[in-house]
Amino acid sequence: MANLKEIRKRIQSVKNTQQITSAMKMVAAAKLKKAQERIEKARPYAQKMSDVLASLALRTHQKAHPLLMRRDVKNIALVVVTSDRGLCGAFNQNIIKTTEQFVRQNYSRFSEILFTMIGKKGYDYFKIRPITIHREYLGISGKVTYELAQSISDNLRELFLSANVDEIYIMYNRFKTTVSQELTFTRLLPITPLEVAEGEVVPGYVFEPSDEDILEDIIKKNLEVQIFRALLESEASELGARMTAMDSATSNAEDMIKKLTLKYNRARQETITKELMEIIAGAEAL
Repeated sequence: MANLKEIRKRIQSVKNTQQITSAMKMVAAAKLKKAQERIEKARPYAQKMSDVLASLALRTHQKAHPLLMRRDVKNIALVVVTSDRGLCGAFNQNIIKTTEQFVRQNYSRFSEILFTMIGKKGYDYFKIRPITIHREYLGISGKVTYELAQSISDNLRELFLSANVDEIYIMYNRFKTTVSQELTFTRLLPITPLEVAEGEVVPGYVFEPSDEDILEDIIKKNLEVQIFRALLESEASELGARMTAMDSATSNAEDMIKKLTLKYNRARQETITKELMEIIAGAEAL
């Protein structure tokens, strides 16, 4: 009988867990719709901003603006975007694993790698590792704003202009579909000029009043927009990964409940059969 009680207890425990995972799935699905709308609106603007600036960097001399300057690379900064919460499958683990691989492969190339950690999961993992964390931004899940992107951008721009780092990269999960995210690694600074094949016509833009006059504003704006896009991509990817993980957990709980119920029925049948045999044996003895 004690065995039956244990099985009943396990069934109830799994049912309680199933209710939680099902609720988390629905919450993630509701939030994902809004996050997906935000990133779909931000992408075209961010892409066009990047294209315009790449074209401008191609036709403008490096010395026209400090953020266009390409220096001998000794130190770099790496922005790593993770989430503040778990229960989202391999979302954070993929970023962490790739970051560690990047450090191992490039440890001897650079004098120093300064990390900017966005998200508690990445920060908690790397703060006890032998790396240099320059700045961390925690508790931002579900609170991504353009003002946050501006703050991060200002800090990174200051790092580059002060020559503390010679290049700045960002790593994040790009949202593709609910069940698919693409790990993205891209350079933020210095601005990468447009690549044009020999004989290819360079896209032309008319800048008023002049290329140099608008450089300051457009480069600053572009850095903010690219960081804002990365934060939105990561937010949508996190929700998609959590929704998928919780859906899988809910299905697994359902399968476990079925198996435990079958086990319970078999154990109950064995108990009943044993009791009947004992009664019959007792009756025959009399």
